[in-house]
Amino acid sequence: MAGSATPRIGVLALQGDFREHLAVLNGLGATAVPVRRAGELSEIDGLVIPGGESSVMDKLARTFEVAEPLREAIRGGLPTYGTCAGLIMLADRIVDGISGQQTLGGLDITVRRNAFGTQTDSFETDLDVPALGDPPVHAVFIRAPVVDAVGGDVDVLAQVPDGRIVAVEQGSVMGTSFHPEVTGDTRFHRYFLDKIAGRVRA
Repeated sequence: MAGSATPRIGVLALQGDFREHLAVLNGLGATAVPVRRAGELSEIDGLVIPGGESSVMDKLARTFEVAEPLREAIRGGLPTYGTCAGLIMLADRIVDGISGQQTLGGLDITVRRNAFGTQTDSFETDLDVPALGDPPVHAVFIRAPVVDAVGGDVDVLAQVPDGRIVAVEQGSVMGTSFHPEVTGDTRFHRYFLDKIAGRVRA
C-alpha cells in the first residue's frame, strides 16, 4: 500500500525498458510494479518512466487514457523519475518532437530529442554527479536527449564534458538523459528512493 515502510514504486509499462527498472528497484528493496492504468496511480509512492520511444509512449498513454491522470499525479507531487524518453515525457517543453507530440510535464526544462544523433551515435562516458558523490557515474547514452534550458527552480545534477545538461531535478521530479538501469550502478535509483522515503516520513 502507498505510504508503507517499504515503498511501492510504479514503473510505467506501456513501452520501453521498464523490466530493467523493475529489476533494479526490487533489488534495492522496494516493491516495484508495472503501471498501465490510471487506477494504479493511487497505489504507488513513486513512479519511474523508462527509456524507449517518447513519441510512441505519448501516443500509448493517451490511447490508454492514462496521460491526463499521470499529469495530475505529477502536478500533485507524486515523486517521478524519467530516464531518456522518460526525461522527454517529463519536460514542460520539447524541441524536435514529432508533429503533435505531447509531454506530461513536471520539469521546467526544454529538452531536445535525439540530441546526440542516431542509434549508431550511442556512447558511454563518466559523469561527475556531486549529489551522488564519488566515484563518477558511468553513463550510457542511447539516442539520448539533452536539456537545452532550465527554469530557476531546476537543479542541474550532471553535465557532459561539453557542458550540455543530462541530469536534473525539481522538487520531487528528476530525470536523466542516460540509462542507469543498464550499468549496474544503482545510485540514481537509490537517490530517488531516498527522496520518496523523506517524503513519506514527512
